[in-house]
Amino acid sequence: MENEWTHDESEACDAMILAPPPVRRSNGRTINGHSEILWTFKVLMNDYMASSEKLAIVGSCESLGNWQLSGSVLMSKDEDSDIWIVEVPIPRDRTVAFRYFVCAVDPCTEKNLVRRWETSMALRQITPADQEPSAECHDVFGVVNGVEKVDRGWLSSETIVQLKFFNAPFSWKQRMKKRLMYIKVTPMNLRIPVYGTDSNNLLAGSIAPLEDSLSNDTHDTRENGGDCGLAFSFSEVVTLTPDDSLIQPQPQFGTKCGAEDLVIFHLTIGDFENTAYLIDLYTYSSKAGDDEPPHHVGYHYVLPNLFKMSEGRLEVPITCASKHRPMGMMQFGYLLVKPTPSLGLDMSVSYTRYWNKKWTGLDVGHRGSGTSFKTNDISIRENTITSLKNAAEHGADMVEFDVQLSKDLVPVVYHDFMIYVSLKSKSNLEENDFLALPMRELTLQQLKNLKVYHTAEGKSRSSRSFQNDDMLEHQPFPQLADVLDAIDPHVGFNIEVKWSQRLHDGTMEEEFEHVIDRNLYVDCILDVVFRKAGKRRIIFSCFDPDICTMLRFKQNRYPVMFLTIGDSVKYQKFMDPRGNRIETAVLHSLAMELLGIVAHTEDLLRDPSQVNLAKERGLIVFCWGDDNNSKTTIKLLKDLGLHAIIYDKMDVLTSKEVKQSVFLLQAKESQNELLKLQALEMGKVWHHTSPASSSSSSNNSSTSSKA
Repeated sequence: MENEWTHDESEACDAMILAPPPVRRSNGRTINGHSEILWTFKVLMNDYMASSEKLAIVGSCESLGNWQLSGSVLMSKDEDSDIWIVEVPIPRDRTVAFRYFVCAVDPCTEKNLVRRWETSMALRQITPADQEPSAECHDVFGVVNGVEKVDRGWLSSETIVQLKFFNAPFSWKQRMKKRLMYIKVTPMNLRIPVYGTDSNNLLAGSIAPLEDSLSNDTHDTRENGGDCGLAFSFSEVVTLTPDDSLIQPQPQFGTKCGAEDLVIFHLTIGDFENTAYLIDLYTYSSKAGDDEPPHHVGYHYVLPNLFKMSEGRLEVPITCASKHRPMGMMQFGYLLVKPTPSLGLDMSVSYTRYWNKKWTGLDVGHRGSGTSFKTNDISIRENTITSLKNAAEHGADMVEFDVQLSKDLVPVVYHDFMIYVSLKSKSNLEENDFLALPMRELTLQQLKNLKVYHTAEGKSRSSRSFQNDDMLEHQPFPQLADVLDAIDPHVGFNIEVKWSQRLHDGTMEEEFEHVIDRNLYVDCILDVVFRKAGKRRIIFSCFDPDICTMLRFKQNRYPVMFLTIGDSVKYQKFMDPRGNRIETAVLHSLAMELLGIVAHTEDLLRDPSQVNLAKERGLIVFCWGDDNNSKTTIKLLKDLGLHAIIYDKMDVLTSKEVKQSVFLLQAKESQNELLKLQALEMGKVWHHTSPASSSSSSNNSSTSSKA
């Protein structure tokens, strides 16, 4: 599959000039007089589809759902081929755009779930002039204008459960310690029918949960719901290795989980509350032949009530498969990703892996105009509306800033997890003594009203003053909603979602454990962005790989990038290994279909070849770090082919002659192209009407002369 950002199509789309669609023809039958026509859609599916997956279509007219998933139309497979067909009435007085997608129908809710979908910026189109094709004519799923672009779907009503087995997390008795284990995870139905008295309706009574009566016999419950279909699910897995970094269906006897392996089970669950997870462990005998099955070592049922939060770690016993007695322990992390109900997503466009090839070496203002507490030569407070505006005025293509939640769940722009508040002088306390607090412990109103100090001020017991500190747009803690309103819409946003992680030594970045659930945290931020963003270019980023995963699968519009520490002497490594090396970050980004990585420049300067490590896999690469605050380094990074460099002091370090964002310049180019097209059309109109006009003018002139 080709990479989205490498095609000329991106230029055409930004200029609002799409390549002409393939010619389509109707079957000639009309309904409702001449206002609609019954159109036959045919598409060839060359890829593997699960038994419960179907092809569907969605588009820009009412009969195709007006881009809403709920209004999409299921297709039927031809018995003798891999072609899917459906007839749908469409308008004949306008162009109809549409996409194909692979869906599954949840048997409990009867809702469509998007498994994967066409995400080409060039839409399939049917124009009023299109006529009947030959019987052999059909589309090919995922391929538009000769380019294949298909992405995984997003959450609408289902839940994603990820189980993370990193570095063979097993504790065994001595005889098992050297065995290589293979793990398989199967979602299991926890509901059984309670039969009523109606002999004609075996389910007349009810459907009851049965968490406490699971048998150790692993064959008595079937995947995908048994008789009632309530454990509707898709069981997939990815191992983060250079040779295997895509989410795929599980092998029959599990996935290898060795001492160096990072294995993530990706489970799509229809009925989360009533689904358990059977973890089976297999191992192969050293004397076994290639065609011999493995030995079933043990198993464990994980019930849904063990998932207390959206993220956590579990340690569970391993039950012997033959003797049904405990024989060891295993540890694994879990992540629950749930849909964000307030977003109102449609299928008209997706930028999740879109990048115009003209966008290279972009200038991104770090916290707006720069970090204001590391040096004394920045006169504007960081992460304020004024700081962001100042960077934009000096030509920033994008501005990067940090977002986290106040105690009352309002997204605000601020970098540090901790703040300091001033204490009133009592007894022997110094007048300017400070109290350290997590920022999340204060409401928005408290953050606005209290005299709050930055961490650097609190630790040094001295405050900094900045230019026009009393003016509203110079104040810290601006709301994300206000920032989206205040900054020129042609300036892109790199929104870093702050989330405190556990460090390699076991401590937390923030000192305190999280009290807010991850899903709620991310939902609050997404809700504001989707209400306020308009047509602005937005990229999300985060150092936490699971937050990146949530941002990716909760929405289908904006791209997500994985921030990495890399090989660094300046910062501690995280306990989660995925962001501690650029190579591992690349693999995680590929697995979760992120746009790319934001690498630490310290690591890139140590080994510049890592830039191509990401780019050759089709990923976009930004970079961050104090090393970027040098014109020489910025030029070097641009010469290496980085797509964007995040740095301080845009007014001093930028080399731009025209102080405008690339998105504004492209918008102007697009406008010029449209004006040229309009001028050409006007020229055609003038050409066709000029003889009559000349004749009329001549007649008028003659009449005037006679008068």
